[in-house]
Amino acid sequence: MTDKYLNNVKTKFRVKYFLFCVIYLLSFYTSGLFFVRNSKCAELVDRIVAVVNDDILTYFDMNKTLEPYMERIDTFEYSPEQKDKMHFKIREDILNQLIDQTLIDQEAKRLKIKVSDKEIDNTIERIKQENFYTDEELRKNLAREGFTFEEYRKQLKEQMLRTKLINREIRSKVVITKEDIKAFYLRNPDKYCRENRYHLKNIIMMVPQFAGESEKKAIYDKMEMILLKLKEGEPFEKIAAGYSESPNASEGGDLGLFTINSLEPRLQTAIKELKKGDFTDIIETEQGYQIFYIQDIVETSGISLKDASAEIEKNLFNEAVNEKIKTWLKDLRKRSQIKMIR
Repeated sequence: MTDKYLNNVKTKFRVKYFLFCVIYLLSFYTSGLFFVRNSKCAELVDRIVAVVNDDILTYFDMNKTLEPYMERIDTFEYSPEQKDKMHFKIREDILNQLIDQTLIDQEAKRLKIKVSDKEIDNTIERIKQENFYTDEELRKNLAREGFTFEEYRKQLKEQMLRTKLINREIRSKVVITKEDIKAFYLRNPDKYCRENRYHLKNIIMMVPQFAGESEKKAIYDKMEMILLKLKEGEPFEKIAAGYSESPNASEGGDLGLFTINSLEPRLQTAIKELKKGDFTDIIETEQGYQIFYIQDIVETSGISLKDASAEIEKNLFNEAVNEKIKTWLKDLRKRSQIKMIR
């Protein structure tokens, strides 16, 4: 991309933003509330962080996502040099995520993919049902997170557009054959040999990557409250549906069958002495705090290819989709004009 192209884009942005500032200030003047502020308009014009084809990403765009992570990093007891490195890394990661999102949004627009208000309404209703929220409770929870209901709808629409695009361009084109399934089955004899299999369910509370100690404690305290409810006899499935942050929460936290050796060592230790109907204490994992429930212990003589096919197909499909998304995004970047402004 030439400097001339970048300068043209910057000029268009400055003109549009100048007009916005003029209108903004005039609105105060005409209402008798005109007063001097620091020149934030001029500052934002100069804080372009990236140009993605015809779209501009500003520091303001990036900072909306970046600021909470920066605040968490600042709570860590690291040296100034370490914090600077972490700030730089998270800034680069967030900027690249925003560029990818912008490319996806541009592609959805090019392909005329749309999401109707009715689809958004239906999705919100499903989310409310799965989390046992009333409309008022949902709005209150959003307010606590710093979102208005309108902002939530806008974000939801963007996510749904991106999902539609990925389904159309990636998922619909991934095919897992019987030969693929059989080859995986034969390559993993230990996974399907005779041994006990644990039918597990879980409740998980996610812990953000850069969570501070106070935030971790608040999440752990909530998990202790959940554990107390389980000890008092409340059904695991009901608690999972109401509190778990897992995608399978609405299914009672059902994870499926696992051999003991397929689990991470910490979980192996936690469940090996448990019986059907027992649940673990709170376990800290990479994903967050979890409680696991032993739905059943199945003594098997091994899983046949026929019985294992559905699970293998699902795993192979997800792996293929993830790889194709990475390749597709790389191709989108190659076909696009992207300029990061340091």
